[in-house]
Amino acid sequence: MKIQMLIPASLTAAVLASFAFAQTGAPAQPQPNKENALTQHARGTFDVKLTPQPSEDKEQPTLARFSLEKQFHGDLEGSSKGEMLSTGNPQGSGGYVAMERVTGTLSGHSGSFALQHSGTMNHGVPQLTITVVPGSGTGQLAGLSGNFTLTMKDGK
Repeated sequence: MKIQMLIPASLTAAVLASFAFAQTGAPAQPQPNKENALTQHARGTFDVKLTPQPSEDKEQPTLARFSLEKQFHGDLEGSSKGEMLSTGNPQGSGGYVAMERVTGTLSGHSGSFALQHSGTMNHGVPQLTITVVPGSGTGQLAGLSGNFTLTMKDGK
């Protein structure tokens, strides 16, 4: 399977408020190939809780660490836990990286998978890639691959 995810990297809960993603693959075959690939789209929302964590490097106060927890609703029902590192400046530029483990049911298929985030904000212009970690799918989500795309509408 494949998931596509891209989110603006403002590092706020509001930016992480809703998503739309695509998945490709055949859940019955953990290693799908081009001949049996199936493209699907799923939609939903999620709630996120970012909790600041103590920084290990007192000399770099602009490097922030967070734990994150999400609850997914819609075609993806489940939760995730992860960690995030971020840095930025008052001029609207910065970046973040994060890893999270999602557990739940995606379009009727249960299991878990990991997501890897990499985002930048260049003077208010976001660029973000969130990718399913290859080989991280378990259960009926074995073989899941791809990206996750986040869509913001009306500030959500």
